[in-house]
Amino acid sequence: MKLVAAIIIFLSVCPLWAQTASEIHLFDLDHHDGNFRLTNPRNISQHPGYDNQPFFHPDQPIIFYSSFNEDGRADVRAHDMNTGKTRNFTQTKEREYSPTVTPDGQFLSCIIQRDNEAQDLGKYPLDGQSPVVLIDSLTVGYHAWINQNELLLFVLGEPMTLRHFDLQTGQSRILAENIGRSLHRIPGQAKMSFVQKQETGNNWQIMSFDPADNQIEKIAPTLTGQEDLAWTPDGRLLMSDGQQIFLLDPRTDEPRRWRPVSMSEHGLKGITRLAISPDGKRLAVVAEE
Repeated sequence: MKLVAAIIIFLSVCPLWAQTASEIHLFDLDHHDGNFRLTNPRNISQHPGYDNQPFFHPDQPIIFYSSFNEDGRADVRAHDMNTGKTRNFTQTKEREYSPTVTPDGQFLSCIIQRDNEAQDLGKYPLDGQSPVVLIDSLTVGYHAWINQNELLLFVLGEPMTLRHFDLQTGQSRILAENIGRSLHRIPGQAKMSFVQKQETGNNWQIMSFDPADNQIEKIAPTLTGQEDLAWTPDGRLLMSDGQQIFLLDPRTDEPRRWRPVSMSEHGLKGITRLAISPDGKRLAVVAEE
């Protein structure tokens, strides 16, 4: 019953995992003198149903993402931006979510949902061998790598918790409660970012966590009621209100005010997750189908 309850909680707080109508759109991202412009939009998933959680390979022209197959199970797919071709990276009886290239570049870590209601964090070798289970003691919703041995985790429960997990010792520490699903490494720093929600209201904050001294500090407010964000390689933040993309530079913008980014005509609605390529030249946008 505890496992069933955990899955119910998971689906209720992560609606995009439960819904089946999203696509991934790719934009060219141009910027000059602090001004950003999105051009050349194209749908790279072009697939009925759920396509979500894009992640750029750190040094190859590949975007990994989670996609429902005809049976309603989530596999990881890989889109080659040079050729425009897409292939299945996984094609299993399990369900894989949140594909993320590991710090050593050798694996793709992801959430693995199983038919027995277990939900593990595992990793698949990029050369196609069998997966390795990393964490099966917690119900992990989302994850981000701090380094080769440490992770930042969004763990399901009442309340949702942010945890630091050490793979070498198997120990986890609760850092915060009532947090959002967007976990990231802050470019150019050893710090991580997460979104701190409030028990009531939508006045949320983007926070930093420093693994070196365990300090948590405010970075900037989110757009009202929004939790999905992306960092540019030079340390700027992008978020969406569902229709428009906005920019904030937490190093220089005072007051902390989000500015709209110039976008080509795109006709997108229900924008949620964002991902920026390592060279900062492309932006992947998840929107309603």
